[in-house]
Amino acid sequence: MSIKFTPDHEYILVDGSTGIVGITNYAQEQLGDIVFVELPAVGKVLKKGDEAAVVESVKAASEIYAPVSGEVVEVNNALTNDPGTVNSDAENGGWMFKIAIKDAAELDSLLDDAGYADLTK
Repeated sequence: MSIKFTPDHEYILVDGSTGIVGITNYAQEQLGDIVFVELPAVGKVLKKGDEAAVVESVKAASEIYAPVSGEVVEVNNALTNDPGTVNSDAENGGWMFKIAIKDAAELDSLLDDAGYADLTK
């Protein structure tokens, strides 16, 4: 598995032809306490850059964009009842949705660990 990042602070953990998407730990720290998560519908087809989900914190609402094109194959329904999981475990239990990656070449335009670290300095 490999992980890539968008400049908008989403991550995608690539597991074969599936991507597990959420917001980075840095993003949840900037947002503060997450109080609501709106997840996409399973089966929704997204293009890279489409709005896929929304997180609301005590500070602001923030759109979550699809890092790659594909179809939503699973959502993390646990976040509906416990949106704070995004704060406590953003890059593991706080994932938002899984996407069937349509074009793996789109991953090439995303940031790797070092590139994302440079972005958030």
